[in-house]
Formats: sequence, structure tokens, C-alpha cells
Amino acid sequence: MSELPYKEVEVAGDKSSDVVWHQASVSHEQRVELNGHKPAVLWFTGLSGSGKSTVANAVDRMLHDLGCKTYVLDGDNIRHGLNGDLSFSDKDRIENIRRIGEVSKLFVDAGLLVSTAFISPFTQDREMVRQQLKQGEFIEVFIDTPIAVCEQRDPKGLYKKARAGEIKNFTGIDSAYELPENPEIHVKTAEISIKDCAEQVVNFLVDNGYVQSGTRNS
Repeated sequence: MSELPYKEVEVAGDKSSDVVWHQASVSHEQRVELNGHKPAVLWFTGLSGSGKSTVANAVDRMLHDLGCKTYVLDGDNIRHGLNGDLSFSDKDRIENIRRIGEVSKLFVDAGLLVSTAFISPFTQDREMVRQQLKQGEFIEVFIDTPIAVCEQRDPKGLYKKARAGEIKNFTGIDSAYELPENPEIHVKTAEISIKDCAEQVVNFLVDNGYVQSGTRNS
């Protein structure tokens, strides 16, 4: 990863002194109480083809069935709109994650359990998002899948194109992926089923008091 000072990407421009945070009439605590569960960001990180989106959506379905208020922010979907102006250079990858971190923070403020499925290859970027949130609101979920398995799956044919030189800055081929050192949840999709992977994440949330198992909110 090239050395890029965060000052270059933290904001799109200088903030005006006239811009102040507007206090909502409904508080964060009131939203959390209404939702009936603790809010947090489930930050799914891993190589392309590792199963991030698949597991995140399976978790989302399970949480929805438990009555939780949830949403999934998917890397491809976000690049269709909010981050459609960004490339896959190191600098733009940093900006991509910065924006997602800000959006995720708003979802948490609304009291939701939001899942983000992004490669997010750089440790510093993931930690930047963690530091924006309160303790316990950022849950790193490492979707740990060997690159050989990811290439074998290759659902979009991206590895094939990267190997042929048709795609540049592709994570795992010619751009680095920095492994999470202490993720809250470590999931190995090559060893267990998607259902079991999702249950591993949901069980963590139940065991740590984010949600209650077996009950739906009325």
C-alpha cells in the first residue's frame, strides 16, 4: 500500500464554519429502545469471492427473522451510486471505505444492525472506521477463504481477467490484502456451509447481548 496521508481523503473540501450538527428530535437512545436490540456495524472483510456478500445476506435474513432492524451495504451496489466516481487505486479505495464508514455510522445512529460487505484490504482503513464508532459498535467479521478457493469460485470472472492483465490493482493479485489481526468473528467459508457461517455470526450477537434469540419484536 502506498503511503497516503489521511488528510487527502478525510473530507471532500474544507468545512464551512456555518455547518453544524443538527440535533434530531428523536434521540439515538429512543431509536435503540424502539428497535429492541443494540446497533452495530458488522464489517465483513475478505478477498473477492470469499463469500462476504453471501454470508452478510444470510446473516441479514436470520436477523430479520428475529425481528431486528437491519440493512446490508454491498460493495458493488454502493459503487453503482454513492461511490460510482471512485476507481480501485489505493487512494480511491481509502475514500471508498471512508464514505462507507460515515454511512455506517448514520445507520448505527438510527439504531440498526448494518452489515457491510467490502474487501476493505487495508488494516488502517478498517481501524479508521472502528475509531469513528463507540466501543462495541464495530464488529469485524473476517471471511477467511484461501485465494485458491476464491479463484476457483470466481463468480464474476475477475480473477481470470486480473491474471490476464485486463484488471489492474486487483486485491490478492497485484494489490495487497492485509489480514485482520484480531477480528471479533473469524469465519472460514471453505470449511463450513453458508448457513453455519451465518449462524456463527448471529450466535456472536446473541452471546454478546446485541440481540435476543428466538424472539420477534411486535
